[in-house]
Amino acid sequence: MASWLYFLVPALGGYSVASYFLLKNPHVLHRRKHKAFTCTHISHRGGCGERIESTMEAFTHAVDQGTEMLELDCHLTKDGHVVVSHDENLLRQTGHDVTISSLNFQELPLYKERLEVTFKTGEFSSGSDRKFTLLEEVFRRFPQMPVNIEVKENNPVLIDKVSVLVKQYDREQLTVWATTSSGIMKLCRDTNSSMPYMFTVSRGLQLLLLFYCGLLPFVPLGESFLQFYLPRIFNRTFLPESRILRNKVVVSLIEKLTMRKSLFDHLVKRGIQVHLFVCNTDDDIAAAFAAGATGVMSDYPTLLANYLHTHTHTHTHTQSLPNAPRQLLTHTHTHSHTHTHIDPTQRSSPTTYTHTHTHTYT
Repeated sequence: MASWLYFLVPALGGYSVASYFLLKNPHVLHRRKHKAFTCTHISHRGGCGERIESTMEAFTHAVDQGTEMLELDCHLTKDGHVVVSHDENLLRQTGHDVTISSLNFQELPLYKERLEVTFKTGEFSSGSDRKFTLLEEVFRRFPQMPVNIEVKENNPVLIDKVSVLVKQYDREQLTVWATTSSGIMKLCRDTNSSMPYMFTVSRGLQLLLLFYCGLLPFVPLGESFLQFYLPRIFNRTFLPESRILRNKVVVSLIEKLTMRKSLFDHLVKRGIQVHLFVCNTDDDIAAAFAAGATGVMSDYPTLLANYLHTHTHTHTHTQSLPNAPRQLLTHTHTHSHTHTHIDPTQRSSPTTYTHTHTHTYT
């Protein structure tokens, strides 16, 4: 055996042991992040499966169902208003092939009477409210509600106006910067570094690389949220535009690489919340929590609320008896945890919910 192997093998062994230990015990190197809020129930586009997406009616309905975070997107009108809208071009939402940036706020057309739910193919939502709303109106109406704001365009004016509104309504700890682009995220962070923020696509890929190389436990992380697709929704409830994501083998590989409970558990121990989306069936919600998600994003706030109130999460561990290798020993115990939901339109009268979790050890 080459002499250098005598040094390499023990070094790799020591590195592997240290990496595994710190993966399970990140507090040894990293202080747990302070969280101003935690959220299990997140309403995608305000719960666009039950009301017209991103309208005040949708947000109000989601809050009434007990949502703990509103997810939305923002764009800037010609006259400088920050409008809540998923798309900048309004063809899909209104039937008019115009952009938000080309119109004054008062010129924005109404949403269609029925709008297809992007992540529930073949399903449509409707509602009495078809007007676009301002981000400021959402902040004013729900002062205590956490809001996840996705910024899709590299527009310094838009980002600055969002930051100004966040500061004006004293909600820097309740509002999350979200974007898939690292360049846009840098601009968001440069504009307001006090707001928590999520992993971008490139940072998410770095996260996976660090995890599989064993380096993740040694690396500090600035992000407070990991938000990612639940891969199993592809080609079921959601038909992706990308041809490569319509390949079952590709989707299966993505699922195996990303849905790693040990990764999610590590992040949670460091105070990073893990949100999986967009879960629009009970089975998908259950799969997200089983994968290790701390929160689920859905287009159907009532569905998600009912799931959280009626389901238990069961975890199974198998242990062989020492005197009978094939015999199984089962233990079941149940515990409950309670969280308080504060009406975001008020500063009093909290509502308390208790969720029961059953753990079965076999």
